[in-house]
Amino acid sequence: MRPAAGEMSGKNEKKRPEWLRFSGVGLEFAAAVAGFALVGWWVDRRWNTSPWGLLIGAALGLIGGTYNLIRESLAAFKPPANGKPEPPAPDER
Repeated sequence: MRPAAGEMSGKNEKKRPEWLRFSGVGLEFAAAVAGFALVGWWVDRRWNTSPWGLLIGAALGLIGGTYNLIRESLAAFKPPANGKPEPPAPDER
């Protein structure tokens, strides 16, 4: 029987190196911009509104990606709920 996704996330978060977590945030940012720009490009092709669909899609992707980047950055530096700092994880080299 597999544990629920929420039960494993705490363990996996502590085992993953921080650079991997932050690289994922960067990829999410790029995917948001590219995805919304692609939808805007499709709107331009479908309804002949060039370049407005692409520009609006890219702007929405930048706004959404920036929001997610800030939210994840603030969560990364948030102190733990119990008020005690966690000891640094040993390097797994």
